[in-house]
Amino acid sequence: MKILSTVGLTPAQSETIVAAAGPDMELIDRPTRTREELIEAAGDGCDVLFGLRAPDELVRRSPQLKWVQLTSAGAEHILKGLIAERTEVAVTTASGIHATPIAEYTIGSMLAFAHCMHVTMRSQLRHEWSRGSFMETADSLRGRTLGVIGYGSIGRETARIGAALGMTVLALKRNPGDRIDTGWNPPDVGDPEGRIPSKWFGPDQCAAILSESDYVTVTLPATPHTRGFVGAKEIGAMRPSAYIVNIGRGSVIDQNALIAALQEKRIAGAGLDVFEREPLEAESPLWDMENVILTPHMSGARRDYNTDACKLFADNLRRFREGQPLFNLIDRALGY
Repeated sequence: MKILSTVGLTPAQSETIVAAAGPDMELIDRPTRTREELIEAAGDGCDVLFGLRAPDELVRRSPQLKWVQLTSAGAEHILKGLIAERTEVAVTTASGIHATPIAEYTIGSMLAFAHCMHVTMRSQLRHEWSRGSFMETADSLRGRTLGVIGYGSIGRETARIGAALGMTVLALKRNPGDRIDTGWNPPDVGDPEGRIPSKWFGPDQCAAILSESDYVTVTLPATPHTRGFVGAKEIGAMRPSAYIVNIGRGSVIDQNALIAALQEKRIAGAGLDVFEREPLEAESPLWDMENVILTPHMSGARRDYNTDACKLFADNLRRFREGQPLFNLIDRALGY
């Protein structure tokens, strides 16, 4: 059985995968950056693919393909073309490996806003010693309410850190009665049993959770069901002092409605790592808003990313060999 990795593995990462694969599997690692390199790496096909993308030509050359392990948490980019038609092929995501860095990014964004660092950093660039009215505007996260929209691995780790800082946590998920996380997670990360939130909300209660939250994090994936999930009505339910962070996908929030609310100071601010169109267009007013912390879709980036992805892949390889259910198997109807 042939495993094709398009990641570009270190020797230690290769050893992790080979140890889990067993003697009946062959690992071929071909680091690829372009579509042409991907197709060349495909050769005569593979049984298992480990990487970010599965172009049609690679899938066409792999009639024996059984499983695709993505290195991304999102799957919207792969559920197209031939792989969408090959419903017998299992597709699993890397959900879980992003929990720690993105939760830290999210809480960091909230802390930066609470302590006015978005203002002081701009003053630093202008060489201004401007103390402003920080006694009236600076805040503490302790005692505030954190609303988590999308209670997956990232949302659960954000909730754990928020609770440790003294925040009250509210959670919204597709099935609020189903509180257990069955996906892959590193040890001691997140809230696998769903014990942290003091209150749960369903998809039709988005405005309600927003109205009760001082800080909000949106971690939803991009699917037809989540497009525009946080729209003008929902943003209108937010408190004037509330701050929202989006690390899910740009399509989840109505960007024009969010911009209007920020411009009119109907909400206090936003931390945005994802946008409806990426790269964010140069003429967007978001670039120059003092009440916005903006980053280029990098909240999950870190030096040991592929090492964690290999740990997840190795755990899934063992399950694959033993015929057990795979971690993070996507539901094609839901898109994640």
